[in-house]
Amino acid sequence: MSDFDPESFPEYDWDGCGDLVWNEFDWERYLREQDDTLHRYLGYYESLKDHPERIDEVAHLMGWDTGQWNPDAEAGAPPKAEPTPASPQSTPIEPYTLHKNPVFVATKAIYLSLKRSWERLAIDPARVPQPLALAVQTSLYRGEEHAVLGAQALDLGDYAMAISLFKRALDELNRTLALSSAPAAVAVRSFSSWRDDSIPRLFDLREIWLRVMSECREELGRHTDEDA
Repeated sequence: MSDFDPESFPEYDWDGCGDLVWNEFDWERYLREQDDTLHRYLGYYESLKDHPERIDEVAHLMGWDTGQWNPDAEAGAPPKAEPTPASPQSTPIEPYTLHKNPVFVATKAIYLSLKRSWERLAIDPARVPQPLALAVQTSLYRGEEHAVLGAQALDLGDYAMAISLFKRALDELNRTLALSSAPAAVAVRSFSSWRDDSIPRLFDLREIWLRVMSECREELGRHTDEDA
């Protein structure tokens, strides 16, 4: 997912947008659209889960490698023409929020799949010991939280903080992996199928974050060279 370049995120010229005043209904609609984006990413991801380059393929289907992401575009469909200022169908430019950040979308979507499958399994005490169920659930939520904060720091251009937060996310991800291989987990027969399905997803998250951290370090290095 090399297209997760900190410099590739959209920068809008707010001076030309006029006054953007949204009410509660507008924001609810916007947030529902972003929820749909998460599910679209997850749908692509599930359909390509056996593909060796799935994270790059999903990024391509999401339109993140085109430089201009059209969330309404379907795979293989031509991009929609932008309305001209004189067009009666012209609509105000939507704001850019963290919900449109590709790192945020990928992280939230993959974690959503991990949490859903774990909750279905861990809700039954007869299938998973409750201390293990709570430990894995907590680790999943902590890892996601650190990564989401890292994506926010990335959006704000604070690359050093983003690196630190993604390192914390990686530490928690490693804890999730360790829990899945602990003797208490290995002894649970029903746990093996969840572990087999979750480990590739955890490694995909790690790959995404490591790429982002590498690009952040490159960006920090360029700034250091410019200041020298």
